[in-house]
Amino acid sequence: MKQTYIIDGMTCGGCKASVEKHLLDLKEISEVEITLKNKEVVITMGNPIEASELQKALPSKYKVSLIENNFVSNSEDEKSKLQQLKPLILILFYITTASVLLNYQNWDRNEIMLDFMGLFYIVFSFFKLLDLKGFSESFKMYDPLASRISIYGWMYPFIEVVLGLMFLMHFGVKTALVITLIVLGITTIGVAKSLLDKKSIRCACLGTALKLPMTEATFIENAVMIVMAILLLVS
Repeated sequence: MKQTYIIDGMTCGGCKASVEKHLLDLKEISEVEITLKNKEVVITMGNPIEASELQKALPSKYKVSLIENNFVSNSEDEKSKLQQLKPLILILFYITTASVLLNYQNWDRNEIMLDFMGLFYIVFSFFKLLDLKGFSESFKMYDPLASRISIYGWMYPFIEVVLGLMFLMHFGVKTALVITLIVLGITTIGVAKSLLDKKSIRCACLGTALKLPMTEATFIENAVMIVMAILLLVS
């Protein structure tokens, strides 16, 4: 079931990520959806949780109040999740189409994959840079390296920009492929762990501008990039 609360005190993407992290630490909670503009927090849980219990889990600067009569059925939950994945599906479709069109005259599988990986990094880094602080806070919730070295979360979008340019310009491709395997390998481990733990958290791959839930699609997205990197390295 879902229940909606108002949490005052959230002023930025960092606050949003902090509230989400503290709430997800509660075993009863499986998913948290936060709308920063109106301070509305929709929580998916097994049983209703009193606002006072949530208040104890949060830093004192945040004030929790309950919105009554707001339970949502499981079928609506799934529909909402599919709707949230729509931006990711559209972006991947456009990147794939652009990569194919760039190489349709001189068809070359390796060139298509290089363009795909380059466009992937450039486009995804753009969304992360829209709210760098919010992204870094969300990213460290599941990336093993970012959770231990906070500056890595701040650097990650810029690493993506550099890798994207290297692929598109065909500069230091082998180096870029090795870095891709390391960087996405680490992230994929974190994504897999989150999925195995059945803990629904917000995926940071498109930053905080779009509400993207952590699902199997996120794992597949990273896996495709890793497979492409391996194929290009051995070809």
